[in-house]
Amino acid sequence: MQALIDVILPVFAVIAAGYVAVWRGFFSDTAIDGIMEFTQKIAIPCLLFRAIWQVDFAEVFNPALLLSFYTGSATGFTVGLLGARYLFGRDWEDSVAIGFASLFANSVMLGLPLTERAYGTEALSGNYAIIAFHSPFCYMLGITAMEIVRARGGPKTALPGTVAKAMFRNALVIGIALGALSNWAEIQYPRVFADALDMVVAAALPTALFGMGGVLCRYKPEGDGRVIAMICAISLVLHPSIAWTLGQVTQLSDAALRSAVINAAMAPGINSYVFANMYGRAKRVNASAVLIATVLSIFTAWVWLTILP
Repeated sequence: MQALIDVILPVFAVIAAGYVAVWRGFFSDTAIDGIMEFTQKIAIPCLLFRAIWQVDFAEVFNPALLLSFYTGSATGFTVGLLGARYLFGRDWEDSVAIGFASLFANSVMLGLPLTERAYGTEALSGNYAIIAFHSPFCYMLGITAMEIVRARGGPKTALPGTVAKAMFRNALVIGIALGALSNWAEIQYPRVFADALDMVVAAALPTALFGMGGVLCRYKPEGDGRVIAMICAISLVLHPSIAWTLGQVTQLSDAALRSAVINAAMAPGINSYVFANMYGRAKRVNASAVLIATVLSIFTAWVWLTILP
């Protein structure tokens, strides 16, 4: 119960504040869109740039950690895609979008603050190792699958260029790439730049949580309830169960296991809706899944925090 009160509820209280602010008319949809644009195109890319620029890859790069988390991600995508197609009769493009919702855990807006509140800032190195690959891995898998099903029966020669172009228009990927380049080149930026960057970074997570609440307010829990239930089960149960099991098999340290499982146990991120909106497929289902799974994750995250060492 203490983990629920001290760790989880403050994070979701900020989300709820954003939800209520829009619901009661204190913030317009336009204002929330501006907040989300700031967080997704500037603040969170800056956060990821700062973290990747400063991280010691030799220390935090842990193949077993990445295997535990991303095996669960890829499995979730596969189960979501095939379940949508063969259990619920969705067409292939809808199925890919639904698979993406089953793939993309909210590791930044939820995983980072929950891990920080539960275990402290020093526990975030494993999270950053996961996040460094998260957007590139998920978008590459999702975009590649979508472009393959859209191009079926046609020429495939343009597929690599289409995937690369879509990837490097993503601000999160750009922030990660620039941070990795700065880390590799051992660039030391001027103090004034680092201090200004820290000011933006400090605003990233609370602003993103507030904006996320505002965005969720506009999407009512409509659509195919069975599909949404499948996405929630994959995101909140299957993915963290795989991460936990592989973490035990590979004998992850307690810190690495926490990062793998907590990130895996997060609800689908707003990027699930962004991806669906980008292709105009399964938008209502993905938005509803983000909303419902985010609410359910209050309780499932509590369970996982209780289980973890």
